[in-house]
Amino acid sequence: MSLPLRTLAVQDLYLRDSWLYRILPSVRHKPFTPMSCGDLTESWNEVEPDPNQLLWKPFNIPKSSEKKVDFISGLHTVCGAGDSKSRNGIAIHMFTCNTSMIDKCFQNADGDFLIVPQQGEILITTEFGKMMVEPNEICVIQQGMRFSVDVFRETRGYILEVFGVHFELPDLGPIGANGLANPRDFQTPVAWYEDRTVATGYTIVNKYQGKLFSCQQDFSPFNVVAWHGNYTPYKYNLENFMVLNCVAFDHADPSIFTVLTAKSTRPGVAIADFVIFPPRWGVANHTFRPPYYHRNCMSEFMGLIKGHYEAKEEGFQPGGASLHSIMTPHGPDVDCFEKNSTAVLKPERVAEGTMAFMFESSFSMAVTKWGLDTCHRLDKSYYKCWEALKSHFNPNWKPSSK
Repeated sequence: MSLPLRTLAVQDLYLRDSWLYRILPSVRHKPFTPMSCGDLTESWNEVEPDPNQLLWKPFNIPKSSEKKVDFISGLHTVCGAGDSKSRNGIAIHMFTCNTSMIDKCFQNADGDFLIVPQQGEILITTEFGKMMVEPNEICVIQQGMRFSVDVFRETRGYILEVFGVHFELPDLGPIGANGLANPRDFQTPVAWYEDRTVATGYTIVNKYQGKLFSCQQDFSPFNVVAWHGNYTPYKYNLENFMVLNCVAFDHADPSIFTVLTAKSTRPGVAIADFVIFPPRWGVANHTFRPPYYHRNCMSEFMGLIKGHYEAKEEGFQPGGASLHSIMTPHGPDVDCFEKNSTAVLKPERVAEGTMAFMFESSFSMAVTKWGLDTCHRLDKSYYKCWEALKSHFNPNWKPSSK
């Protein structure tokens, strides 16, 4: 489905606001009442902390023949940190659903959703218009915006939620004016409206202070006939990312693959970065080209949209995830290490047909009970992918004289 979109100047969002011209104001609704949150949570103390390397097999999608699950009821919180009340923190969710939202919309009063579809396209109707978002695209629904999700088959994806800040383009520094995610490639909807009465009731679901509430009204909330401003939902195709990479030696920090960032109050430190690992050329000489073994001061949650991630081609699957927490060591599995330690270093395509990504955060994230237990997708043998690593140290080795 081709929908009209227009370019959003995401680099110029220091003052964010929009005017919406409605048929009826959104204030006309019945009172909100609490509803079940399902597996959506902001309780980070459900289970004891786990500092181990964590790997999830592809998260299960409910069969439509067994149970109808829409976007809201299919939200599952995997991990997070901080607090929506104090407006400082993040949460990472999976969505797995098989049916469209009917006469129902969702509003997140707590923060922004960065949505990464992995299987199945999603048609998002917002107060600003419609966006079709396919795998290998992302969209951002900013705080307070109402939206509904239509799906066309069993659907799965990832969500990064940030509290208190908004996503923006990273500072390019010495890169200059062009590179990474260029502003011209972000798109926002064109106004679309429906003047529709819903006699049986239209449901507004509101995420507020980590809980869900619902209310009823007798008309569609998508009744905005026109709007102007720069506080909007937007989408971006990851194929448009202008990749930079090392062209001499060494392995560059993955921050060179940052699409969007949510800055903290500390310069150079992000609440969350959205980083991708797209197809690119690898040409570094005298270098172990895959990611090196490391510990660092960030939490790294990785997902895979399609293909095979270079550092773990077997265990890490599309629709699954991994979490390497602050100061937890991690790196390539044995097969990747051995192959790349002896590889002939010539120019080669890396990650062809693949799109992996990372939600990276300065927060020390807690994993929920659903993530550690209820989902039944945690691979408890993950640590074994490093067990066969062996020493290649030779104290008598000397570099060649040439």
